[in-house]
Amino acid sequence: MYNTRLDGLTEYPFQRLAALLGGIEPPAGTPPLIMSIGEPQHAPPPLFLPYLTRTPADWGKYPPTAGTPDYRAAVAAWCARRYNLPAGFLDADTHVLPVAGSREALFMAAQLCTPPQKNGTTPAVLMPNPFYQVYFGAAVMNGAEPIFVPATKDTDFLPDYSAVPAPDLARAAAAYLCTPANPQGTVASLDVLKDAVRLARKYDFVLISDECYSEIYDGAPPAGALEACAALGEGKAGEGLRNVLVFNSLSKRSSVPGLRAGFVAGDADLIAKFSKLRAHGGAVQPVPVMAGAGALWRDETHVDENRALYRAKLDDAARIFGKDFGFYRPAGGFFLWLDVGDGEAATKKLWKEAGVKVLPGGYLARTGTDTVNPGHAYIRVALVHDRARTETALTRMKQTLSSL
Repeated sequence: MYNTRLDGLTEYPFQRLAALLGGIEPPAGTPPLIMSIGEPQHAPPPLFLPYLTRTPADWGKYPPTAGTPDYRAAVAAWCARRYNLPAGFLDADTHVLPVAGSREALFMAAQLCTPPQKNGTTPAVLMPNPFYQVYFGAAVMNGAEPIFVPATKDTDFLPDYSAVPAPDLARAAAAYLCTPANPQGTVASLDVLKDAVRLARKYDFVLISDECYSEIYDGAPPAGALEACAALGEGKAGEGLRNVLVFNSLSKRSSVPGLRAGFVAGDADLIAKFSKLRAHGGAVQPVPVMAGAGALWRDETHVDENRALYRAKLDDAARIFGKDFGFYRPAGGFFLWLDVGDGEAATKKLWKEAGVKVLPGGYLARTGTDTVNPGHAYIRVALVHDRARTETALTRMKQTLSSL
């Protein structure tokens, strides 16, 4: 006996990648370079380390689901600074909840938002295509129908949820929006975010804004859904953050994916219900971890330095690729989304001939009703290593791909 909804899940992209490359060895004498996984490799800032040992007795305490007041205050203050929110718009006690990174919280969000039925029929969860696989798994495991909305070059690599047929919008329980987008690196403008908030309220679904790459940007700081809510002017006397949940973490911002320190912020009623749900099964950071994470949320110096490292690697990528393979500088995030014609074929060639491991774009997307997988032609390349190693990998890639 088991939950048969598991049968609706596909293999995770990295399991598929392992199967694709099974039996293929990189060239002898060529150090392999792994560019397939978005795991930041920059040195973590040391400022959080003293907090882990400052009060050893805190390791002997069960951490509260709601987190510590200090952690919630640090997050609320960061959000207010980052998005220029009006005073009092985001309350640390009612609008903020700590989570162990963003991945498991994004998964649990569908459990929070999905009713058994909506408007008398099977609920739906909207998501971009390509998409972060957690969105799909969350929808399937909670009995919702995933609706894939194209996020291709024709749509500036962002999903247009307003183009979803009205009957599907009417049964939508939630819509995932990733900005900056994984894998394409495009950023939703403030106007796009405001439209998404309006749509969620019109059809009464939850906008789940995944903003974990928000602090890795090339030019101007990306807008966020909290900012969109404030810009709508409803926070002064009315709806405020209704129907909106924003997720972020320190994994990319501060290069500490192992710290598992993040937050969800938004609609006070949803936050209260999420806290109730997480009390039954959500992972919570230890109190010393929250103390160190709070220090990271309060500091911007290390974030500026981190961002400069990514910009330098984008400079190198632009020099190496030029306009080849559809190269463009992503506005946010640390991925390249390269058009190589056949992502699987290019991935095998790069591993066999260059010793560089990337991820086929088709593994991050689903074939649409037009029988086209919008990621098929692409590979995703994670610029997570130091600059020298990244430059070496990109140079090998350019040389190898040029022979396709």
